[in-house]
Amino acid sequence: MNFRVKQWIVAALSLFFLGSLITVGFIESGRLLPEKKAKVVVTAKNEGCVNCHAEKSPGIVSQWKDSRHAPLGVGCVDCHQAKKEDPDAWEHEGSLVATVVSPKDCARCHAKVAKEFTNSHHAKAAQFIGSLDNFLGVVVEGAPAAIGGCQKCHGSTVKVLKSGKLDPSTWPNSGVGRINPDGSNGTCSACHARHTFSAAQARQPENCGKCHMGPDHPQIEIYNESKHGIVFRARIKEMNLDSRSWVVGKDYTAAPTCATCHMSATKDLPITHDVGKRISWTLRPVVSKKLKNWEAKRKDMQNVCAACHGPDFTKSFYTQYDNIIGLYNEKFAVPARDIMLALKKEGKITSTPFDDKIEWTFFELWHHEGRRARMGASMQGPDYTQWHGFYEVAKHFYFKFIPEAEKLSPGLTERFVKGKHHQWRKGMTKAQIQQMLDFYQKRYGAEEKK
Repeated sequence: MNFRVKQWIVAALSLFFLGSLITVGFIESGRLLPEKKAKVVVTAKNEGCVNCHAEKSPGIVSQWKDSRHAPLGVGCVDCHQAKKEDPDAWEHEGSLVATVVSPKDCARCHAKVAKEFTNSHHAKAAQFIGSLDNFLGVVVEGAPAAIGGCQKCHGSTVKVLKSGKLDPSTWPNSGVGRINPDGSNGTCSACHARHTFSAAQARQPENCGKCHMGPDHPQIEIYNESKHGIVFRARIKEMNLDSRSWVVGKDYTAAPTCATCHMSATKDLPITHDVGKRISWTLRPVVSKKLKNWEAKRKDMQNVCAACHGPDFTKSFYTQYDNIIGLYNEKFAVPARDIMLALKKEGKITSTPFDDKIEWTFFELWHHEGRRARMGASMQGPDYTQWHGFYEVAKHFYFKFIPEAEKLSPGLTERFVKGKHHQWRKGMTKAQIQQMLDFYQKRYGAEEKK
């Protein structure tokens, strides 16, 4: 056998072996990950759980069998195992288990991911307890409403009763910032729903839309309105959502999802479970602020943009975005905030939140309408930037908030509402009025005489 034939045989065998790896799975952290539909492995320690729950709660077992855990033999006891000193440990069919599986448990296999998540804003979401939002939910609305609403997204402290059972006022809860009995923060199942823990599901925008929606943070609605969302729906079959690597520009090019921009890998950036790592502005507070290390964060986000857009497009988008946020801050947010501080200093409103009408007007101005305007701009949703956003902000700032403040303290607002942004209130010149009339005359013609 000559040397060239030997080379051909070696190459063929190498390709065959590589193809087998691709067919079965790929190696991550030294472990061979099989395909979803590979044979389920039920280990001896998990056999009793699987057999029993296949009868009592078959949905759980079916979901697990469809997961990537199942072919690896990672089963019930592997995730739910507990130690005697664990506050939520209880004996079940001869095994010491815990109902709540926390990021600390997941970290036994997914250490890097768990660390990134723990450092993220998601893991700190339950820290809203004690905030203005939480006061509104727990006190003004009522605790049961907050438990069924706010805490289902933000998370709450899961408490264990003396009996060893979980407190029903705190469990079930899959809030992303949930505080677990073992002291860890968050839950992986907020995004990777148990017991399938599907990456493909977590990559879809609806997954984020469970919490990121509604009047105060309508990211899913904005995304659906945007070109990104429109193209995603039109080309969802090309998204390759089950791909292991899922690198934008390599494994898919059809459209971005929330995960694409905030978490997933690019040709230059690794995947991250720190969802704030690419965000340069915080749009949550009354006045928007640039985050710490915002330049580096923006550079990373622009790296994602570069998979589909040219540098001029991306740069121009950020110019427009920054201008919009600057306008919102300067024209509406800062004056409104300063007026509220002045009213409180004068004793015109109390220190108790939401017991004065103007506090509700102010809250909706920045917390609902102002966020919609800013978030619409950040995600290229024009209708949310304009009609659901700045239109509502302007209307309520000038014709609700300012009159209410003036009623409480006559003459106060003039100190804060002045300058070029508010010049229009002094009226239009005759030339400006005529220009507008001429435009409508030319565009639509004269109105019919009655």
